[in-house]
Amino acid sequence: MLVNPNQPLAERLIQYVQEAARAKGMEVPILKAGTEGEIDAAFASLVEPRVGGLVIAGDVFFYSRHEQLVALASRHAVPAIYAWRDVPLAGGLISYGIDNIAVWRQAGIYAGKILNGAKPADLPVEQPSKFELVINLKTAKALGLTVPQSLVARADEVIE
Repeated sequence: MLVNPNQPLAERLIQYVQEAARAKGMEVPILKAGTEGEIDAAFASLVEPRVGGLVIAGDVFFYSRHEQLVALASRHAVPAIYAWRDVPLAGGLISYGIDNIAVWRQAGIYAGKILNGAKPADLPVEQPSKFELVINLKTAKALGLTVPQSLVARADEVIE
């Protein structure tokens, strides 16, 4: 898993991922990158030992560098999953994450309520309820991967 150590919740995210991995009898090595150069170094470290895949933590810094991440994943032949739907559109393998448009829409609704006099403390906390799965089959083929048809059938979007 690639994590930005400069992100305030990084250590908590690492803890959650490691707990989940242990529960499944797995180990998830954590790579940390908070600069462009550290991203390059993190991918270079994946060559030996060969990894089966990489989870890119959802982080604004990584989103801003998604073209670099996709290029490195391709160059190093590392299957990677991202949190943003537009990364597979840009050549990444797969993404699973919140529907940003729905979240932004809800934020706009809340802003309108607040501007109309509602007290923020009186508004309920809401969690995202829609998540999107996007798969790029062209990238899968380039990586020599076969995506199970059951996963393709569940995808919100498939790039062929």
